[in-house]
Amino acid sequence: MNQPVVIDTKTATPAAPPLAAIAPQKAQAGVLSRCHNIADLREASRRRLPKGVFEFFDRGSEDEIALRGNREAFHNVKMRNKVLVDVSERTTAATLLGKPATMPLAIAPTGVAGVCWFEGELALARAAAKFGVPFTLATPSLSTIESVAEAGQGARQWFQLYMWRERDLSHALVRRAQDAGFETLILTVDTAVPPVREYNRRNGFSMPFTMNPKALVDMSLHPHWLFQTMAPHYFKYGMPRLANFPKDGGSGVANKPGRIVNQRGDNLTWEDVKFLRDMWKGPMMIKGVHLAEDAARAVTEGLDGLVISNHGGRNLATAVASLDVLPDIKAKVGDKLKVIVDSGIRRGSDIVKALALGADFVLSGRPTLYGASVAGEEGALHALRILRDEMDSTMGFIGCNNVSEIGPKAVWVPKA
Repeated sequence: MNQPVVIDTKTATPAAPPLAAIAPQKAQAGVLSRCHNIADLREASRRRLPKGVFEFFDRGSEDEIALRGNREAFHNVKMRNKVLVDVSERTTAATLLGKPATMPLAIAPTGVAGVCWFEGELALARAAAKFGVPFTLATPSLSTIESVAEAGQGARQWFQLYMWRERDLSHALVRRAQDAGFETLILTVDTAVPPVREYNRRNGFSMPFTMNPKALVDMSLHPHWLFQTMAPHYFKYGMPRLANFPKDGGSGVANKPGRIVNQRGDNLTWEDVKFLRDMWKGPMMIKGVHLAEDAARAVTEGLDGLVISNHGGRNLATAVASLDVLPDIKAKVGDKLKVIVDSGIRRGSDIVKALALGADFVLSGRPTLYGASVAGEEGALHALRILRDEMDSTMGFIGCNNVSEIGPKAVWVPKA
């Protein structure tokens, strides 16, 4: 059995020097007042961020068929009005893995948050805590597990894991997350090989962040981001790097300065799932499921949930949309575990559609990341409020006072 590896977390988050105050992070109230939906937040995010940073998380892979397909799937599902129902007491409140939440949504893992806003992962964690939904920290984040746990003020926090070839190092991360009080473990299983994203090469963008002529020009064209995000990060932490990655040894993808970690996941198997299930003492899910047979295996392995996801259209370029395979997977597993939909959520009505077709709740990453890119914690809160208000309105139209009443009668799906 692999022996645990102890990673020095103190050096990952150094004390802030006085120069860290160079760019005070004030909420851009004027910008947010003009953002009435997630599309508005996306456009504001696009304007503020360097092209390389924005396209890294906003775009898909290859011809971006899956990226477009995610939205088309939601657009194709229509809703039916239910009339003459008293909906004056409606609420979006839900129960997620046995605990209450403001709405049936958890913030999905987005590893690039720290280059979208100074300490972006901390901003997202605080927003989730204030709003009352879980926040999922990604393995490749710019903030440490421990600092995010502290920022979350004891609220519900989940940890997303990419399994490295150096299994002992991944297991060490899991132990750190457990010790820091993270509630749920989500193992991402849909990234066996690196995706094809040509725009990153064209933009000169890489993660960990590296300087090159294209990146320098891109940064100089976005002074607000440069002084509000890049400068304070540099003076507090140095060049952006992956804070939870080890610092020495290994082979594969560089985490400068320090250890080179092999991120290849092409040898990940169900045996790894079994090991983690025995190791993790709380709820555990896998993320990236498309096939009913894999969903059935997740039940057999004693998992608490599965996330139907195509990685937001960023991995397999022609992947099926999550919403399209939801009914088959739900029919296969029933209520034996929680079924969660990820990829493509942009409206509160999308959440209702997913619930009506069998989802227990949803994961959503880009909407809150757009918001955080514009105004940090307040921007992420703004995105969550938009989704909640839209969901509340939709529930009123379909005659539902609470999420348990949302069912298949509320939607119309075109025949194949």
